Amino acid sequence: MATEGVGPTPGEYIRHHLQHLANKKQESIIDFTVINIDSVVVNIVLGIFVCWVLWLAARKATAGVPGRFQAAVEILVELVETQAKGLIHNAQSRKLISPMALTVFCWIFMMNFMDLLPVDLLPAIWHVAGPAMGYPDYLRVVPTADLSTTLGLSCSVLVMCLFYNIKIKGLGGWAHELVSAPFGSSKNPLFAIPLALVNFLMQMIEFVAKTVSHGMRLFGNMFAGELVFMLIALLGGYAALSLSGGLLFVGHLVAGTVWAIFHILVITLQAFIFMMLTLIYLGQAHDAH
Repeated sequence: MATEGVGPTPGEYIRHHLQHLANKKQESIIDFTVINIDSVVVNIVLGIFVCWVLWLAARKATAGVPGRFQAAVEILVELVETQAKGLIHNAQSRKLISPMALTVFCWIFMMNFMDLLPVDLLPAIWHVAGPAMGYPDYLRVVPTADLSTTLGLSCSVLVMCLFYNIKIKGLGGWAHELVSAPFGSSKNPLFAIPLALVNFLMQMIEFVAKTVSHGMRLFGNMFAGELVFMLIALLGGYAALSLSGGLLFVGHLVAGTVWAIFHILVITLQAFIFMMLTLIYLGQAHDAH
């Protein structure tokens, strides 16, 4: 990562921290053969943890006066259910979509929360354990700062939208909608086919745009937050190396504390926005044009 006997430069430090623990070196911008092992493992672990916490809340729920844990979960469930009722008017669909939205919110919040851990905490542990097991000395612990994670989530939402489009409207009804919205259809054969092609193209653009923007919004905010924490960590590193680094160290503590407090709002808001957009897109899948 750096010249022997010399500490890493800021550029080397950031580049090293932005490298994923992957199954192979990425050879191009789009390479579907590369698997970011760190993102996958953290995703699975946090997903299991979230499901366990929600299962525990449901198992310990009582009809009497709820404890703090049960009250907190009930508030969260009621919040998600209220939003789902306002956007998805099919009660049968909400039986699946509401729990899914709750899980998505909690899961993404926990993935975002990994950004609040000290930047070098887990990578420093992996620096010792990883090479000893024959793995590269790279580790990123914020899955939502990985574009493959956020686009994977948004593509999953797209699949659910397609499923509910077909389930609610029928295959024929949805196919008719694809060629008749948003500009309508024409009874004149001269205009019917060109208009249908334009409508179909606009529908495809809409699906792609919603999916890409859905994933990119979460990725962009979390990636930017990760970079700010790296810059703050560099400030503390320079303070440690400087004989007169007292002011830098104070600046490191103040900046780190202020950004961490602000980032609590950011990670919560980003999880909520992703969940709300999921509900909005699924609600649109239930509406006929």
